[in-house]
Amino acid sequence: MGRGALWLPLGLACCLLLLLLQGSGGLGNRGAAPTRAPWEEERDPVAEVGPWRRAKYEAVKKHLVAVGALSKQYWHYLACKVWQEGCKEEEEEEEEERESSRSPGWSMPLVGQDYLEILSAWYCSFGKCCETGDCRIVNNVTGLEADLNRQLHGQHLAKEIVLQAVQRFLQSPRPERALVLSFHGWSGTGKNFVARMVASHLFRDGLRSECVRVFISLFHFPHQNYVDSYKAQLKKQISETVQLCKQSLFIFDEAEKLHFGLLDAIKPFMARHDNKGQVDYQRSIFIFLSNLGGNAINEVALDFWRAGRAREEITMEFLEPRLKLELQEPEENGYARSHLLEENLIDFFVPFLPLEYHHIKLCTQDAFLARGLPYSEAALDEVARMMVYVPREEKLFSAQGCKSVAQRINYFLP
Repeated sequence: MGRGALWLPLGLACCLLLLLLQGSGGLGNRGAAPTRAPWEEERDPVAEVGPWRRAKYEAVKKHLVAVGALSKQYWHYLACKVWQEGCKEEEEEEEEERESSRSPGWSMPLVGQDYLEILSAWYCSFGKCCETGDCRIVNNVTGLEADLNRQLHGQHLAKEIVLQAVQRFLQSPRPERALVLSFHGWSGTGKNFVARMVASHLFRDGLRSECVRVFISLFHFPHQNYVDSYKAQLKKQISETVQLCKQSLFIFDEAEKLHFGLLDAIKPFMARHDNKGQVDYQRSIFIFLSNLGGNAINEVALDFWRAGRAREEITMEFLEPRLKLELQEPEENGYARSHLLEENLIDFFVPFLPLEYHHIKLCTQDAFLARGLPYSEAALDEVARMMVYVPREEKLFSAQGCKSVAQRINYFLP
């Protein structure tokens, strides 16, 4: 975006800047000076007033000179914040001018600096003045890794796959196509939790960002009779979001309930193609959340437990074939009937393992800490014992995962 296209928001910025200067001590127009007739002699106003008024006049004059110098300082600061051009070359010259024209004790007020930070952040929303090229994007991979390690329990495969996939995708200067992740597992194992975490660390406003779109199958596409209308709306929303944002994220919850026609409709956005100046869909991330494959994942986890092996020994090489086999079963689900699987458009299948008793305790501890509540080991055990565990013989896995833990700690409130 060139400077010429930015004059409208810049004009508004200048108006706000003038208001800030007035608020910092500058004089407003408290009354127009009387008009002097052409035949009247020009008089020295200072000579006609008393000593007290003369001193006040000199003080105001000195104040206005300082405000004038300060306004130049503000303007240079704003220009550097917005365009980031020529700041280093002019830095020494500007410093000399400020030192020569600045009255003792005058400097850029801290309040003014705060307002300029807000002003520049607001201005950046109109243009590309951030390192990522879009102020809505933060791509905090370090924070994502820290939160995955600290808050996601019992999911060593999901941690590793999501972090590596997202990190490599963001580091690629020109991805061949969009990144497509498919999360699978029982309810309450962390699929939505990780999707929200990705959104919050990649975009400044998280799920509220205009670069993030969340679609819930039965909420946004409830009637199969209107699939054609849904397809048109979905394509339009994806196209508009990609045009608006340099990088975008699309989350489809309850993906197994999506009509296969909707999945095929968004297939072109995920396929490899050369845009040649058109909208760039390669910087998009698609995440599908599904309960499909949960049975296969749980069976593998149970087999490892029965064999006396740690769940951390489960690898994707062992698990992925069994997961794909369940996804391809000819049931009434969008995955089995769409072309996503047979055309290999899903880059990574991310399994979420069933959670055990000690994982539930960790989730409960997080819930207490999130609300700033004290807890004891006995309280953590009591919440964990409230959950239902399966299979019936082993009672090993929580049937609801950590889904209802946050509500159950209400029983311990005073």
